Amino acid sequence: MPLLVLLAVAVAVGAGTPVWTQAQQAARFPVTAQDLAAGRSALEGLAVKGRAPSKGYDRARFGEPWADVDGNGCRTRDDVLARDLEAVRTDPEDACVVVAGTLADPYTGSTLTFRRGPDSAAVQIDHVVALADAWQKGAQGWTVEQREAFANDPANLLAVDGPANQQKGAGDAATWLPPQTGYRCAYVLRQVRVKAAYGLWVTPAERDAMARWLDRCVVAG
Repeated sequence: MPLLVLLAVAVAVGAGTPVWTQAQQAARFPVTAQDLAAGRSALEGLAVKGRAPSKGYDRARFGEPWADVDGNGCRTRDDVLARDLEAVRTDPEDACVVVAGTLADPYTGSTLTFRRGPDSAAVQIDHVVALADAWQKGAQGWTVEQREAFANDPANLLAVDGPANQQKGAGDAATWLPPQTGYRCAYVLRQVRVKAAYGLWVTPAERDAMARWLDRCVVAG
């Protein structure tokens, strides 16, 4: 199934709160010609302008961290771990809580072991479009409810290598890309799709970086 079909966020923030998109295994699918065409079209439609000031940004402005916005009884972090890890083990007393698993990390290409506890930060949940980046490119004008929906949308979330996630910080495509170059096309497509769905803008440098990597995409046969 094409990557961008799985990443189809229902509506832009301007039209209301986006519906939940449980993008099953979205990070693992190859890029098709359809994906690439849709990504290029979406990129052309993004507004291009400078960053707004970061003043006022706070994680709390994006609502409760890992809120159960889909109402399945599980917190978002556990939903994403259950989606992205292999050989998943859950707490015998709470099937929502992921306690162990193996991650084929898309950012570094490494195979990581996740175990809940003191070393659980080795695997982190990344906002592909960082919250601070979104804040400076349109999210300041959203309601708290809209920002919470964005922060918990699985189309914008990936389980990844913790140190790589920390290195990324609030970087956009112009300032940070995954070390594993073979994943960069899918990563950029994902950022483009999310920004288009939520009505976020891009800077000139970011737009150029996105276009450059879309031109380097290897389409799946």
